[in-house]
Amino acid sequence: MVRTVVVHDEELLRSALVQLLRSDDALQVSSMSPGAGLPDHDVPSADVWVVDGDCLQGPGQAHEAPFRARHGDRIVVLTTAKRPGILRRAFDGGALGLVDKNASARRLITAVHAVAKGERFLDQTLTVALLEGAEMPLTTRELSVLSLASQGAPMAEIAARLHLSRGTVRNYMATAIRKVGARNRVDAIRIVQSAGWT
Repeated sequence: MVRTVVVHDEELLRSALVQLLRSDDALQVSSMSPGAGLPDHDVPSADVWVVDGDCLQGPGQAHEAPFRARHGDRIVVLTTAKRPGILRRAFDGGALGLVDKNASARRLITAVHAVAKGERFLDQTLTVALLEGAEMPLTTRELSVLSLASQGAPMAEIAARLHLSRGTVRNYMATAIRKVGARNRVDAIRIVQSAGWT
């Protein structure tokens, strides 16, 4: 029996994934919300974690580190080719399985069994996007500036939070806009979020 835990922040989709995986008699499936905040001793034990890619936040944010530290590399991440940043983050974080959200139910079940054996599973539809995710054009500082701007922070607040001058923040913003081929700050934020880089 392969003990599997589904992690998704939306109850309906989490329940649907549990039911889908339970269609395989060799899988014992439970679930949890990424924001459950359970103490380590209350986190269910599992052979494989099936995690929605949107639950894996950017560097230093809430949900990325706990899965790597607590659950090792027996993770299957669900994402799409449209989110190369999430793919890259999952791969770099040690996920063994990467499954396209548009794949068949059988592909997910196959991925869970492969990862349970310690094998890597990568949907063919995600390979090019994974390579594109390695080519994220922004520096960490440019990404930080855009990330804070996406939260509605004005230039002065961004400068204070990052310990930079306002002029330096404006320069980072302008460079980020140019690098992603955006028309303005809002367009740059949309492009970066759509790619899953934040």
